[in-house]
Parts: sequence; C-alpha cells; structure tokens
Amino acid sequence: MANYWKEEYLSKLRSAEEAVREIREGDTVILGHCIAEPKALVDAMVANAQQYHDVEVRHMFSLGGGEYAAPQFKGHLRANPFFVSANVRTSIAEGHGDFTPVFFHEVPKLIREKRIRCDVLMTQVTPPDKNGYCSLGTSVDYTLQALHSARTVIVQVNENLPWTMGNHVHVSEFDYIVEQTEPLYESAPPKIGEIETAIGRYCASLVEDGATLQLGIGAIPDAVVRCLGDRKDLGIHSEMISDGILDLCEKGVITGREKTLDKGEIVVTFLMGTRRLYDFVNHNPVVKVLPVDYVNNPLVIMQQRNMVSINAALKVDLMGQVSAESIGLKQFSGVGGQVDFVRGVAMSENGKAIIAMPSLARKKDGTTVSKIVPYLEEGEAVTTSRNDVDYIVTEYGIARMKGHSLKERAANLIQIAHPDFRDALGQEYERRFHEPWCCGDGGKALELVR
Repeated sequence: MANYWKEEYLSKLRSAEEAVREIREGDTVILGHCIAEPKALVDAMVANAQQYHDVEVRHMFSLGGGEYAAPQFKGHLRANPFFVSANVRTSIAEGHGDFTPVFFHEVPKLIREKRIRCDVLMTQVTPPDKNGYCSLGTSVDYTLQALHSARTVIVQVNENLPWTMGNHVHVSEFDYIVEQTEPLYESAPPKIGEIETAIGRYCASLVEDGATLQLGIGAIPDAVVRCLGDRKDLGIHSEMISDGILDLCEKGVITGREKTLDKGEIVVTFLMGTRRLYDFVNHNPVVKVLPVDYVNNPLVIMQQRNMVSINAALKVDLMGQVSAESIGLKQFSGVGGQVDFVRGVAMSENGKAIIAMPSLARKKDGTTVSKIVPYLEEGEAVTTSRNDVDYIVTEYGIARMKGHSLKERAANLIQIAHPDFRDALGQEYERRFHEPWCCGDGGKALELVR
C-alpha cells in the first residue's frame, strides 16, 4: 500500500512548457523563494509570455535572471515582489514593475486571508520518499502557505534540492509535476576585509555563552561567526543561515543546548549558500526549516532568552532611524525580517538587537559617503524606527540607542562615524542642539559608546 501514490504522481507529470500553460489571464504567480525558485518553470513562463495578459509575478529575494520583469513583457508579465532583488530593481524604478512593502512574518497570513492573491504557486521540491512525501528543501517561509492557498500548484522536482526536516508535502497536493534536475543557485562566500573583521569583533563582544543568534548573509555576519570560536553552546533561531555557521557547528560551538524553544535544533525559514551548506542540511535532523510565521514571529522570538539579532543598514540618521531598504524614493531591497527580529529581541530576556554596517559607502563614481547622516533623504523609508533601534555598530565601535536622548544619540553616532565625516556631523549637532560638539577621541575606535 505504501506505493499507492505513484500512479497519481505519474498522472501529474508534464513538461515545463505544458505546465505553465495553466497560468490564466490576470493570475498572480508566486515563486518559491530564493534557492527554491524553479528555473525550468520560470524559463518556460517567460518563453510563453506573449500568451499571457496581465499576469503578476511575486516573490521575496530572487537569484534568477528576472526576465519576466523586462519592459518588452509589459501587459503580459509584471513583477510585484515583497523584496527587491537586483534582477527586478530597474523594472520598479521605471514603473513597469511594482513593490509591496510587508513584514516577512506576515506574508503567509496575507496569503491565507487573500489580501495577497496566490492563483499559481511554482516552486522546487525534492523527489518523493517511499510514502509519496516531498520536502520543500531550502525554502518553507511563505511557500508552504502558498501551496495550501493556490488554485494551481506546479512543482519542479529537482534531485539536487536537499531534504530538510519540518516541512513535508504529499504529492497529492500538487497539480502538475515537472521533473528536471539542474544545479541549485549558489551564493559564494563573501570576502572579509579589515573593516568587516573589526565590525565582527564588536558584534561578537555582545554575544555571551548560551546566546541564540539571528544572522543574515554577507561579509559582516560571516565576520561575526569567525569571532565566536571561543563561545559555548550557542543556538540558532534565524530567518536564514549560510555557510558562515558551518565551522562553528563542526567545532561544537553551536549546540542549541541553552535555547528556550527548539532546544538543540537549528531553526530557520530558508537557506542560501553553497553546496557545502546544502549537503550539511540534507537529512540533518538538527536543522528544521519551518514557516516564516513561526520563525520570524516576534511573539516566538521573544521567548528565546539571550537572543541576539544582527542586521544590516544602508544608512542611519542622527536620531537613530535606520534605512535598510530604499535610497531616497528608489526601492533597493525590502524590510525582510529585520523588524520582525528587532521587535522580538526587544521583548526577549537579555535580548540584543544589533544594526551593523561599515561607516562608509562607495558611490559609482568612486567617491565615498558617510552611512551615518544628519537626515535621511526625501522619500526614504524608515525600516527600523528610532523607537525600536538599540545597538548600532561600525568598524569604529558600538553606540547604544535605547534609553538615550536625541542629543546623546547624535553624539554617540558621530563618534562611531568615519573620522573624515565627524566634523561635518558635528556641525549639524551644534546647529541642532545649540551647544559645541567635542570631537572626543579624535578618531580612535571606541569599545562601547554608552
């Protein structure tokens, strides 16, 4: 009886070209997130674009080519993501694409309540096990809810997708199955320089033994974990993980023994890294890939004692307002899970929410600008409000925001700004607060600005 599902599976097999013909006029197509984006299905949809009318394509972070966002498909395919990746940024700036701001943990709820339409889901899954169950692999996040809500579910079965725990779906829940194995998207480990190393050391100084971490991807999170080799019994409850944590796992630093929830387990909602990461999580009972309305839910996060979150920013103004998703009116990315974790960690016992960034940004013309600024630009979105922000870290030190006045915040932030810009920021301080700015340490790194 265990093989009863095989006949149903075979009856649902289609080519990618056949499957995408089920997309109808006016449909909203949601793509599996990040690594789970089904390349074969997206390519077939784009190839069939002229047959569609007013079809909307939605997703969070995407590593694909984003061809559906090209201007020649206007009226046929239109991108409207919840997080802006490089492949759709131009379409939004030019007006033939759109963007929907949303906290990551709320996406499943909005799909469930039909405030975000989901007519068609296209995602990758693993081959079925002996009982006809597949794993969603690298991305469960909103994908599981989309699978339950969609009129039509089209899956690409890819043998390279890792089998992850906590998210099994039976073949009976699929409408069409496309078998196509191909390489997964990979995100190469970033280069870590002196600046990232300095930021990593400051962030790591706030991490105690037994802490539970939320980390993103990139040079700064990887630099942080490089500085945690002497810690004991760290845990992971994070929106995502990348290759950066693997060395700590192998050294026995990450055990999860002190976690309040999901003790002994690494809990995430999606994965992004290299084949090394995908092999690590494959059939690994320690790693649970769960829906984002659990993982990123502030009411869940708050239950983890000693929770530390580390997130990035494009810039921070002298009030402590964090801009992490737009440059002026130009949408650059999205809120993702930053505020989910900042607010959850704020309610956690001994929680620490960190915004970490280099002090400088380099413009296209090669000049540098300060990432600590007097004001945010006109139209720029405030991602983390001045009331939510706590620790700000650059390569020059740590500035604490909570409990501090506007004057104190400005002074603390100027001291961790790049020395080349402190005088100009100090002039703004004097104009705003009607008292002299003292340049303080003259540019030396601060261990902690309290």
